Amino acid sequence: MKQLAPGFLVAAAFIGPGTVTTATLTGANFGFALVWALIFSVFATLILQEMAARLGVATNLGLAEAIRSQLRKPLLSTLAMVLIVAAIGVGNAAYEAGNLTGAAIGISNIFGGSTAIWASTLGLFAALVLSIGGFNFIKWLLTGLVLLMSLVFLVTMIMSGVDIKALASGITSIQIPENGLTATLAIIGTTVVPYNLFLHASLASQYDSSANKADRIKALRKDALLAISLGGLITLAIMATAMASFYGGSDTPDMKTIANQLTPLLGDWAPYFFAAGLFAAGLTSALTAPIAGAYAVCGAMNWSTDTTAKSFQTVALSILGIGIIFSFLQLKPLELILLAQAANGLLLPIIACFLLWVVNQKSLMAQAANSLLLNVIGIVVLVVISGLSIYKLSTLF
Repeated sequence: MKQLAPGFLVAAAFIGPGTVTTATLTGANFGFALVWALIFSVFATLILQEMAARLGVATNLGLAEAIRSQLRKPLLSTLAMVLIVAAIGVGNAAYEAGNLTGAAIGISNIFGGSTAIWASTLGLFAALVLSIGGFNFIKWLLTGLVLLMSLVFLVTMIMSGVDIKALASGITSIQIPENGLTATLAIIGTTVVPYNLFLHASLASQYDSSANKADRIKALRKDALLAISLGGLITLAIMATAMASFYGGSDTPDMKTIANQLTPLLGDWAPYFFAAGLFAAGLTSALTAPIAGAYAVCGAMNWSTDTTAKSFQTVALSILGIGIIFSFLQLKPLELILLAQAANGLLLPIIACFLLWVVNQKSLMAQAANSLLLNVIGIVVLVVISGLSIYKLSTLF
């Protein structure tokens, strides 16, 4: 079977229940006023993920291994590894419950039933796939799920009727509407995901090793552009649907109401069609978060990052297992999530700064080192996400 490029796995990782919820609320409350924030977040994601992929190809290392190898002082190296394990490993375990519960709530709104049962069913199915599916199968499955989400949410957007002029105005008019700062940060924060940098670098380091590095980098750039742009389009479709259905009204966004927008086209099949998109969003996050967490933790701990290794499987299934338990018991691990958010808020600009630094090291990167233009763009992205992280941290404490 042909080896699959990693871009669609990155898209699968950030299009989850959190993104569906954030985009729905943003469209319902602010219309297209924050489309510019989505465009920026997709652009920032492309820049950072391209750097991560280029690092993986040039060094044949994952991001955690590269950090560990470049930090010569034991204290700094230890602190960095602890931060990675806390933010990515523990954090993903805390967020996994949210991934499962978010998808379960959306599906139960349409079909009824217990969210705990839906979440557990989704989690157990994900555990089965991780245990026996084989990593190449998982990559193809995730790609298929991204395409399924694209179909569902784009059809939903078309059926809801899009105001093209309002959409164009949202792209060109940079503004933060009243009470819209939190939504702006949420749109960016659900797209620019720290653990995706670890996921992309590790997958890129393993991609098509028979080809030369220049060809691999070129292929991965095209792959990232296509997949991440498609992920952004899915988010835009969700936002547009909510805008058409709820903006300017008094109704609270509800997944069942959105699903009903498809009734003129699909009749009685409409709820099932939309539920398939929600299930796909939940499953993609439920699968990619444990895999990304395992790459980060195993790399930080100097364990094998082979996806068939016992250590890798143990970490991935542990992250998923914790999420299943929390979602089934309907617990809200506030302290754990608070720690994860704080650590992730601190980690993202640190990792982005490291990326910007390491891709300028010609002794490591050779011809793959950053150009002046990429450095300028990277600095702008770094400044913005650093401001985002500082604000997120300030709201937590």
